[in-house]
Amino acid sequence: MAKKRDYYTVLEVDKNASQDDIKKAYRKMAMKYHPDRNPGDKQAEAKFKEAAEAYEVLRDEAKRKRYDQFGHDGVSGSGGQGAPNFTSAEDIFSHFADIFGGGAGSFFDGIFGGMGGSAFGQGVRAGASLKCRVNITFEESAAGVTKTIELRRNEICSTCHGNGAESGSKPRVCSTCGGRGQVYRNQGFFSVSQTCPTCQGKGTFIDKPCASCKGSGREAKTVRIRVNIPAGIEDGTRLRVPDEGEPSDTGGPRGDLYCYIFVQEHDFFARQGDDVVCQIPITFAQAALGTELEVPTLKNKARVKIPPGTQSGQVFRLRGLGFKRLRDRGEGDQIVQVIVETPKKLTQRQEELFRELAAIEEKHVSPQRKGFMDRWKNYFSDSGE
Repeated sequence: MAKKRDYYTVLEVDKNASQDDIKKAYRKMAMKYHPDRNPGDKQAEAKFKEAAEAYEVLRDEAKRKRYDQFGHDGVSGSGGQGAPNFTSAEDIFSHFADIFGGGAGSFFDGIFGGMGGSAFGQGVRAGASLKCRVNITFEESAAGVTKTIELRRNEICSTCHGNGAESGSKPRVCSTCGGRGQVYRNQGFFSVSQTCPTCQGKGTFIDKPCASCKGSGREAKTVRIRVNIPAGIEDGTRLRVPDEGEPSDTGGPRGDLYCYIFVQEHDFFARQGDDVVCQIPITFAQAALGTELEVPTLKNKARVKIPPGTQSGQVFRLRGLGFKRLRDRGEGDQIVQVIVETPKKLTQRQEELFRELAAIEEKHVSPQRKGFMDRWKNYFSDSGE
């Protein structure tokens, strides 16, 4: 395995270089070894990836400090703590959104005139992605559900079929840029491009715009989309629906639709991880003598045996009656917490029984109560009261 070169040497900067200098140096290396400037050159491709790896480490102060202290061994970890393993140019473009503008090679579109290494071909971009909110019930989040949502999005104009020109005419190639969408000017050794001021980067010019879409080639429409929501989904989850965004202006694929899931609160159940939690009230008699309760679950009903002497707040677990685990097999559990209720109003007979019980407890003090009373008496005795 070839020995890795020093990251400062890769970017041709001094070890005391500022972050701004490092960023400028990386841009220079990326321009020099960009795949579109060096088609089929494996060596240039390797240097392009090497420069990206060096920049990823040196732009991060914590990683740079470890690298300065320990060299490559200091940044050889995983989980975001070490140097990245870029597998393709597209991987690099998406990783450095601050430099490439969030699109595949869009930083280079302004330098090489659309040779930015787009994953969909030269100058081709995906359509815009959309967002929506989907409300579901607690039960739907547990069982899964298919929702039909309505939203407004831009579609290809049905009158001009997307070219933006009036029927019987068509866009003409822009005479300023020759259809490239970019105009060039020399700057030192480089030919720097800018968006064409005549066609605004489209490469074509429309003399007679379509009356329906005003030349945009798009019209807003209301669409209905079916969204499959998996069982076990949590509140706040972002669900991606591929190819349900807006169409591309350059012949690329549609964007995506991102659905943000909001789960309504339940009157009886609550969620804790993959478990379902519920509270069940019981009486003093049930807690003391024990009982068997029928409790609701997400699927049906279940019986819980309450042993004698159960304390308020005690929990009982029903295996496999919780939420389906999205990233693992099986389901969570249902946790039943019993709450011993103190009656606020008593019938005459209930009051008689409680007074009788109180009298018995005074005559037959339990070991725990006796120990507490003895300590209480000793406390006042020691204090002299």
